Amino acid sequence: MTTAGSGALSVAGGGDPSTLENAYRKVTFHLIPFIFVCYLFNYLDRVNVGFAKLQMLDALKWSETIYGLGAGIFFIGYVLSGVPSNLLLHKLGARKVIGTLMVAWGTASASLMFVQTPEQFYTLRFITGVFEAGFFPGIVLYFTSWFPASRRGRIMGLFMSAIPISGVLGSPLSGWMMQSFAGQGGMAGWQWMFLLQGLPTVVLGFLVYLLLNDGIDQAKWLSDDEKAMLRAELEKDEKLRRETSTASDTFASVLKNKNVWLLGLIYFCIQMGVYAINFWLPTIVKSLGFQTPAMVGWISAIPYLCASIFMIWIGRSGDARKERRWHLSAPLLMGLFGLMLATQAGSNTTLALVGLSFATMGALAGLPMFWPLPTAFLGSAAAAGGLALINSLGQIAGFVSPFLVGWIKDATGGTTVALYVLSGVLFLGAMLVLRVPAKVVNR
Repeated sequence: MTTAGSGALSVAGGGDPSTLENAYRKVTFHLIPFIFVCYLFNYLDRVNVGFAKLQMLDALKWSETIYGLGAGIFFIGYVLSGVPSNLLLHKLGARKVIGTLMVAWGTASASLMFVQTPEQFYTLRFITGVFEAGFFPGIVLYFTSWFPASRRGRIMGLFMSAIPISGVLGSPLSGWMMQSFAGQGGMAGWQWMFLLQGLPTVVLGFLVYLLLNDGIDQAKWLSDDEKAMLRAELEKDEKLRRETSTASDTFASVLKNKNVWLLGLIYFCIQMGVYAINFWLPTIVKSLGFQTPAMVGWISAIPYLCASIFMIWIGRSGDARKERRWHLSAPLLMGLFGLMLATQAGSNTTLALVGLSFATMGALAGLPMFWPLPTAFLGSAAAAGGLALINSLGQIAGFVSPFLVGWIKDATGGTTVALYVLSGVLFLGAMLVLRVPAKVVNR
């Protein structure tokens, strides 16, 4: 067996590509399925209030505005805690921090079953947001210690397909739970849903301690040669980043970097569309005439299924062509088209579902195609705070979007005006993407 140093030299000198591909397949197999499941429950815990709303509002006599504020206040805690959580992860390692956060937010999410007043709802949603804040940017940072920029499109596509899959599986599951468990043990269906979807997150949090490795050197399932190859790929990637980017490797430089703030604004625009869909899709589907929670769940799964397939395809396309900007801008325009189509569908159920499917595909595909951009020019030290800052700026939309839609719905009696507003935001995001320097991100 060769030493780590000779392995690195062989790769740098053009080692066997098939051996390198096999090493990446092993990394993907060991990391992505488990992290995918963790993210699936992360997203389910974040947006299941969209389904709970179908019963909660009547049971607790709340208005649409109360719901919108409660759905959105999660993101105030999220934004406040994002950067500190990621800096802590950079210092202590992914395994300890992510495992602890999952146990904490799973407990808080399950505790939503006990809420009776708006104040309790707001408090628990805020706390859940505080604990969830470090998970997603932490995982994005974690991937940079395994995969070079040229592979992150497909990896983010696989990972973030958990969002639509959570809709494909979670929508029918949520509807079934709320309908089948209603009245069991003296609890309402929405209470059972919070409990049954929060507890698995706690279990997964404990499994993180057992199954995740903090980096290449800790992976016992990789040979010394494979570790050397992977390290060499990351070193070449870092060298290329330094040649094409003017960003320095300090968090202070992140705050002064105009591209970071531009990307934060772009991510805000993307998330405005994403959270409108996640929080309001069940309500829109119900307004089309599908009344039972189970039927709303099955119909809501259709746009998410289309999005899951599209996300994986476009991630592979971006990597194959080494092109990032149009692979992000085009899906956002697709989401805009879908929202506009949905607003014009009227009572045509089929046309409305086609529009919602295009909107979901476009908005959600923007997520995995966005993250290769900042990871392409932020160095390892700057990435810890930079990725969290960009994510936090984008997640402000998680507060603005559901509250805005709820307020407009109360004021106008429908969601049409809100969908027009969100279409305009997606258009702005698509245009801003083209202002990002191509030479910095197209690799």
